[in-house]
Amino acid sequence: MSLSLLMYIGFGGFFGAISRFLISNFMQRQFTMLFPIGTLSVNILGSFIMGFMAMFFQNMIEPQYKAFVMTGFLGALTTFSTFSLENVNMLQDGDYGRVAINITLNVSLTLAATILAIILFKKIYI
Repeated sequence: MSLSLLMYIGFGGFFGAISRFLISNFMQRQFTMLFPIGTLSVNILGSFIMGFMAMFFQNMIEPQYKAFVMTGFLGALTTFSTFSLENVNMLQDGDYGRVAINITLNVSLTLAATILAIILFKKIYI
């Protein structure tokens, strides 16, 4: 593995982490419910972009671009660890209904977003 490839991943992660912070905080402020809508938002958005870019990079040979977007940017934009912690915190607070809703929405909507992106890509480019 080359140092330049790691740099591409690092730069992508830099922009992805900042994007996650900005988008998540914006969404949480817009929808001031007692629900982690910010994390859900970045996970749905990242899953959609991931599905689209997976199709886009399918025939691209340049590994540094794929590493920048897929591993770096989208790896930092989406967040399973925050999702897990938020669910544990809600469990500890006895908010079992919100945990069930959060898990259901994150899993179903991120899968749907990825599938939708792949379908849209195929309609546009294939």
